[in-house]
Amino acid sequence: MGAKIIPVINSRKNLGIKQRALEILVRLTCLYPEATCSLKYSSTIQLLVATILSAQCRDDVVNKVTQELFRSFPDAASLGNADVKDLEILVHSTGFYRNKAKNIQAACKMINQEFGGEVPQTIEQLLKLPGVARKTANVVLAHGYGINMGVTVDTHVGRLSQRLGLTEYKDPIRIEQDLMKLLPQVEWENWSIRLIYHGRAVCKARSPECEICELADLCPSKK
Repeated sequence: MGAKIIPVINSRKNLGIKQRALEILVRLTCLYPEATCSLKYSSTIQLLVATILSAQCRDDVVNKVTQELFRSFPDAASLGNADVKDLEILVHSTGFYRNKAKNIQAACKMINQEFGGEVPQTIEQLLKLPGVARKTANVVLAHGYGINMGVTVDTHVGRLSQRLGLTEYKDPIRIEQDLMKLLPQVEWENWSIRLIYHGRAVCKARSPECEICELADLCPSKK
């Protein structure tokens, strides 16, 4: 997981919320220095499709599905022209497969017809695509184009941000707004990726391992 981090003082829960968020960011960077997007893709359109498929589905399952999906339909043109039934069969194991297949086909058609076959590079245009909300748009912009326009809030980021006392909201958009005020823009996606790693490894949904958590002295929810 990385080198042991020793807090500068015994308890830092009383730090101001912004200072606490920055300290958490520093520690996450030390704990997960190599953390990156775990979805596998070779183009921005493939990243978009993989992110749509990742809703309510583990990344490792998505990666197995996209290996075959992208072998048959590697780009926006082929995905937009694919028979939706063929897409449903290929993405079935990711859950909600009918909606996902329909949205992927429709989004790729729109990309072909309105954006010259290229995934748009603004959040406003991305949000026009079927099946694309802010989480997907932020992932595509950050990892596809190196543009940080927001903080990606998935279930891990939302849960841990609440536990760490950085937001009181459950709505992803409100959580994102709070986090954007606390963190430097250049670190927005790094925060999300590393918090996701921490959520998977330590701060689990049902049984957070507070006794080994390197953020425990900063966390108001510690057992």
